[in-house]
Amino acid sequence: MGLTRRDFVQIAGAGFFLQSRLLKAEDVLRTGRPGVEGRVKAPVGLSRVALIHGDDRRKNVRAALETIDTEIRAGLRGKKSVVIKPNNVSTTNQLAATHLDTLEGILDYLEPRFHGPVAIAESSAGDTLEGFEHFRYNQLATERRAQKLSLVDLNREGRFETVSVLDGDLHITPVRLAARVLDPEAFVISSAMLKTHNTVVATMSVKNMVLGSPLHSVPGEIFWSDKRKYHVGVRQTHYNMLVTAEKLQPNWGLALIDGFEGMEGNGPGNGTAVASHVAIASTDFIAADRVGLEVMGINPEWVGYLSYCGQAGVGQYDLTKIDVVGAAIASVAKKYQLHPDIQRELEWMGPLKTGSPTMGSLLGADTIYGF
Repeated sequence: MGLTRRDFVQIAGAGFFLQSRLLKAEDVLRTGRPGVEGRVKAPVGLSRVALIHGDDRRKNVRAALETIDTEIRAGLRGKKSVVIKPNNVSTTNQLAATHLDTLEGILDYLEPRFHGPVAIAESSAGDTLEGFEHFRYNQLATERRAQKLSLVDLNREGRFETVSVLDGDLHITPVRLAARVLDPEAFVISSAMLKTHNTVVATMSVKNMVLGSPLHSVPGEIFWSDKRKYHVGVRQTHYNMLVTAEKLQPNWGLALIDGFEGMEGNGPGNGTAVASHVAIASTDFIAADRVGLEVMGINPEWVGYLSYCGQAGVGQYDLTKIDVVGAAIASVAKKYQLHPDIQRELEWMGPLKTGSPTMGSLLGADTIYGF
């Protein structure tokens, strides 16, 4: 049986739809603008961010959380557990890792407000248990027994859900994300820092979750690491972080950024200290990181994954729609020295020097098929 005019219309329409989807996905990588249909959500409203300045790290953290107590209590309501996700990109360099006093400040705040179990859970870039020992997190399990505190190596726990990201050839590949940070009955707290970064310009609460949630092998196993699947190109990295943030965001409870000592230069693991003496907190992770960029004096247009998250409605990235409570940004802002590779990091913003050929165009299909 021959094809009818209606058959040609349906075939052409299906082909055009598929081509449109592929071209829009490619447009993200070529122009730095999310183009996938359905990606952009409804505009995010006003977000509240606490910015506290002081000379005591632990007190700064607690004060920041108390400043947004109403929002935190609303998120805690009905949750059966709290998961605190520290940032241990290094298991030996304290400047690169969440400080014990930061965790103490969070636990001080939680103590009178939450009576369920609390877990400090991490998938460190190295051996998570080594970091727990080196940074003295282990002592918290004893001292905070009344808060039912436990320490969890997410890699050894081994439970996961998956998300699909792009590899270096723009093919999709699965990433295993720790199931504990996706538990809808858990209130997830990102305990991050102000740091420059060697790939994506800056790292704070969002990157702590996005690159801290993928799992890797533990000592004694054949080596594998799903974290490495994000280091596949300056463009894909930003897009893959957006995709992962969208997966994690529905379960994000609180962003806490400790900037008592920030890191500049060769971040996120080997930079130098900046005495900023601040703590930032918000239930909107994107808004918290946006304020963090202001505190570090970093152009927000340069940080692709955060800009994408703002455009996609993951959180509020427009500073004019962020209510900063506490210290004025101008009074604490410092110009952080960026990573020596900053010019290469910013190449994601420009056009692709080489790209995939556009083939099978249906332009003029009305002429071809006589429509």
